[in-house]
Amino acid sequence: MNIVIIGGGFAGLNLAKELLNHPQIQVTLVDKNNYNFFPPLIYQVATAFLEPSSISYPFRKFFAGKKNLQFRLGELLSVVPAENKVVLNNGELSYDHLVFATGAETSYFGMENVMKNAIPMKTLNDAIVMRNTLLKNLEKAAICKEIRKRRKLLTIVVAGGGPTGVEVSGMFAEMRKNILLKEYPELDTTASNVYLVDGGDALLAPMSEASQKDTLEALTKLGVVVKLNSKVTDYVDDTVYFENGETIKTKNLIWAAGVTAKIFEGMPAESYGRGRRMATDAFNKVNATENIYAIGDTAILTTDKNFPNGHPQVAQVAIQQGINLAKNFKATLENKTLKPFIYKDKGSMAIIGKNKAVVDLPKPKWHFKGFFAWFIWLFVHLISLITYRNRINTFYNWMVAYFARDQSLRMIIRPDKKQP
Repeated sequence: MNIVIIGGGFAGLNLAKELLNHPQIQVTLVDKNNYNFFPPLIYQVATAFLEPSSISYPFRKFFAGKKNLQFRLGELLSVVPAENKVVLNNGELSYDHLVFATGAETSYFGMENVMKNAIPMKTLNDAIVMRNTLLKNLEKAAICKEIRKRRKLLTIVVAGGGPTGVEVSGMFAEMRKNILLKEYPELDTTASNVYLVDGGDALLAPMSEASQKDTLEALTKLGVVVKLNSKVTDYVDDTVYFENGETIKTKNLIWAAGVTAKIFEGMPAESYGRGRRMATDAFNKVNATENIYAIGDTAILTTDKNFPNGHPQVAQVAIQQGINLAKNFKATLENKTLKPFIYKDKGSMAIIGKNKAVVDLPKPKWHFKGFFAWFIWLFVHLISLITYRNRINTFYNWMVAYFARDQSLRMIIRPDKKQP
């Protein structure tokens, strides 16, 4: 069985790992990057509290010595279902079974100015660009003599009240308190604000009311200005415009407000459902196809009775779908009954700041906050990293940051534009 997996995130990598060393299965994983990375922690790279290598690992290093797994660096251009092949930017691959595990990309809801001028928070590249942008703006502010321009350089607006928005705004608030005035004494007379804005009426909308309330209180105590029911409509001339007529002047709009799946040439139109996600049956097989599957954020499966509108686009869904599909591929070879996908909700969590987090567990319905929730968040994210090396590096950096309330990773590293 020749299986081609497009995408090496949570879904694709767990599918490949589950098929490791099977004598009747050959797996080729295709990704446009030559590394896997851990999305829940990219905001810590963006704020210079972790190095990129702490949350990433090369695919070829991971696949080394694994006989039935191989990696292909490439970007998918189109699919030819009639010929069982995919066209990449650097060649073609044939398959018996094709699996889309392509995740999601940032959605700007059709706002071109926001797309052009805001800072996204989805990939490791985004995180490095954000780190460089924010550090350069701090350096500009340090020598700027005009108070209004300086305030625009220092003001940060985070759009999106989900876990990423909450976590990054809390991090910025703590940096302002513990680092900014210590390293930039030139800015001690300048007022700066961190805004967290969302179009809904609560932060962390999928979580419990207790988590929403605790998060709002904790962020407010940190000095974050939370603006709910504030839908962004435009971002032009260093001004964020809202639907209610309000505006905020800033050079730093960080976009964590939404995601959308990708559409691929060659896939039937009837294969797509809500949010451009590929609609699948209970076994993750894409509608209107015979041997094409979709897992993770790019898929929408509505046969799970507990999630009739599809599953949330979170890591645990992707991991569980990857593992379940691998078991079904093995069952197919052994002429056994396939197992429909049923999501086991293990809860949700978000970190707010030092010793501050919220955790919701579904069975029983428990809610935690404060230091204990913060410790759970750290532990879960640490063990979820792909290798021991990643875990050790991340743990070390966290310990340094915890006791020193600082890090020494704030370097502006620009790639040479002459390089291809």
